[in-house]
Amino acid sequence: MIIKKADIVYLEEIAKIEEKVFAHPWSADSIKNLLKDDKSAVFVALKENKVTGYCGVNTVLDEGYITNIAVLEEYRRKGIGEALVKALCGYAEKTGLAFLTLEVRKSNLPAIKLYEKNGFKKVGERKDYYSSPKENALLMTKFFE
Repeated sequence: MIIKKADIVYLEEIAKIEEKVFAHPWSADSIKNLLKDDKSAVFVALKENKVTGYCGVNTVLDEGYITNIAVLEEYRRKGIGEALVKALCGYAEKTGLAFLTLEVRKSNLPAIKLYEKNGFKKVGERKDYYSSPKENALLMTKFFE
């Protein structure tokens, strides 16, 4: 498995992952804008030249807001999600971000455990943040020195 910074050539595969993984996927245009934005970074996980997962972050000054972390179902529990989280953390440290933050479904225990394992702490909750089904989101943040 290889984790690398993504560019526009991965747009179609990332969009397909969005459609498979999320109830409300980002549009290809939104992903394209993220890939082109110099205040954002997107990483892909490649296995045999196939995108098996991806993640993204938007930055504002020294703050990092994780957009999505997604791994195709057939590749889960193989360390890909953790490798993507570590890529985001490495990017945050390299670029001098004060923190990374994200929202996660309160019921998504595997993701919550992954984030906690990588230094993220629960810092709040957003009521009814998600739909399909309606659910609260936990806010999780990792601070850097």
